[in-house]
Amino acid sequence: MEKWKQRLIKFFRGFLVFLEILLVIVAITVLCVSVFISGKNPSMSLDWVPNQKVMPVAEFETGGKVLIRNVRNVSYKTVDDYTVGYYDREYDTNKLKKVWFALSPFTGEIGIAHAFLSFEFEDDKFVSISVEVRKEKGETYSPVNGLLRDYELIYVIGDERDVIRLRTDQYKDKVFLYPLKMDKEKGAELFRAMLMRANGLANTPEFYNTITSNCITNFIAPIDQIIPGLIPWNDHRVLLPEYLDQYFYELGLIDTNLSFEKAREKYLINDRVKKYADDPDFSRKIRGE
Repeated sequence: MEKWKQRLIKFFRGFLVFLEILLVIVAITVLCVSVFISGKNPSMSLDWVPNQKVMPVAEFETGGKVLIRNVRNVSYKTVDDYTVGYYDREYDTNKLKKVWFALSPFTGEIGIAHAFLSFEFEDDKFVSISVEVRKEKGETYSPVNGLLRDYELIYVIGDERDVIRLRTDQYKDKVFLYPLKMDKEKGAELFRAMLMRANGLANTPEFYNTITSNCITNFIAPIDQIIPGLIPWNDHRVLLPEYLDQYFYELGLIDTNLSFEKAREKYLINDRVKKYADDPDFSRKIRGE
């Protein structure tokens, strides 16, 4: 029995030494990564992929009107084969009709999704604001790399046909497009806030961060400034947004009287996107109007 106790004590002592060594290795690794990351600075002049090379800029005019330069309008054959196009368009924030929330879960991935906002105006104008990683040629997205300052941040202000069809047709992901329960004045304020943020990035680059500065946080943050406490951050679906629409539904942010399951069926737009892909009234018809 005494020999067995000595062996047990020896084992635990060895295990404690192993833990100490492991903690030292982890601490050194974390220190090295921190030093490496802290030495990196965001850039405006890298070899960007063509559809993220040009940054949008908003010019705020009198009477609530905004001229957005470089609204992206890309025509895709494949994810990597496309024709880049842009246009300039004026939007009247006094005519904002509705804010739409789009959620696109990644096919084959658990918990991960992209989300963006679309703004609808009374004069049949629609525009999407999609916060994304600004990729260099040859880069692909990785959540881990997104923690290591590997990507700059870009606000893609785009034609809905571009932003939505990239996901439905090329990525083969589902896209849900929900009307948000938000009054016009708050919606217009949100639109202006996101445009000002886009202007800032056009002058001063920032890093994307998988947790703190991603496609979700970059529209929840201005909503929180405009309507404090509307979207509590302490839900796992903010970090793992595959079911962010369910969270918004529970908060009463989706403008519908349907059950969540029926709402998901109604606002899944893939079939309508395919049907009306080249229709001049694309944005209205994908909404079933």
